[in-house]
Amino acid sequence: MPDSWQTNATIEQIASRIDAARSIVVLTHVKPDGDAIGASLALVRAVAANRRTSPSSVACPAEAWYTGPMPLFFNAVSRQTKARCFGATDELPAFDPELLVVVDTGSWSQLDNFADWVRPRAARTIVIDHHRNGDPDTATMRHIDTSAAAVCQTLGTLCARLTRVASPAHLDESIAEPLYLGLATDTGWFRHSNVTPAVMHLAADLIEAGTNHERLFQVVEQRDRPARLRLMARALASLQFEMNGICAVMSLRQQDFDETGAAPQDVGGFVDIPKSVEQVLVSCLLTETGPAHAPITKISMRSKGGPDPIDVNAVTVRLGGGGHVQAAGARLQCSLEEARRRMLEAFA
Repeated sequence: MPDSWQTNATIEQIASRIDAARSIVVLTHVKPDGDAIGASLALVRAVAANRRTSPSSVACPAEAWYTGPMPLFFNAVSRQTKARCFGATDELPAFDPELLVVVDTGSWSQLDNFADWVRPRAARTIVIDHHRNGDPDTATMRHIDTSAAAVCQTLGTLCARLTRVASPAHLDESIAEPLYLGLATDTGWFRHSNVTPAVMHLAADLIEAGTNHERLFQVVEQRDRPARLRLMARALASLQFEMNGICAVMSLRQQDFDETGAAPQDVGGFVDIPKSVEQVLVSCLLTETGPAHAPITKISMRSKGGPDPIDVNAVTVRLGGGGHVQAAGARLQCSLEEARRRMLEAFA
């Protein structure tokens, strides 16, 4: 029977594999968000702490690698953590780690220019994720918890195990803070329907461990550049309502970025804005980039909570993407107009 997208390794088994590794690279999806960055930073720091406190563990240079535009808050949260950021055309270093850990994705398409580098190393790759869809052949060891609000929820347990503490409440502040970052951003700062008692208990533990939640919110959510607001105005000006008013659609083109001086990472949070309209049940943002002869359109979808939310994961899977029931996306190699047409057909 072909391998399937499900857990085949426990947290303890993954921790033991990490303990034994002599070199580790932590990867995540292209254009990393708060959960991806938080999970990768926390894991690299936990590995470093593990090597300092456990004489039985081998010395291990661990580092995080990222690709795609980075959010503005990255430098403020990365501190002195060993991390490298690569552009789409950058050559990857001639480094062959003993172990790869991929967090917050298990999809080849989401690994972008890392994919070809990972493929021959899949036998020594671990995936830790919380998304419903992925490619099983990305790794031989997988821990997939689709009930987790963020992959950082799973990493809380793993980091506690790696650093030999009783619970996340006893983690070093430098590890607790990025975990809180992922938990907070993937729950919309604890506003979304994926907030559970377990999420709030973990958040409390991470604050007890020393996370300054007020500072973190300011660093992540209150550092906009004027260009972002100009781009937001363009997105809102494009707003149209489809499907008898329940579907809000916004569009951005490369021209909008060029004329406002905004960057791709500035669109974060835009897709959530139309959900404030009472009748809107699902909001979509289409962003077209690339040259005119080979456009790429990224689709981001968010559905409003309730007893029977629209499953945007199911919609985006039809477009070759995926994600969660209430937050998903896809990347199409076509014009914005064609992507919009295919997206609306996928809702049918």
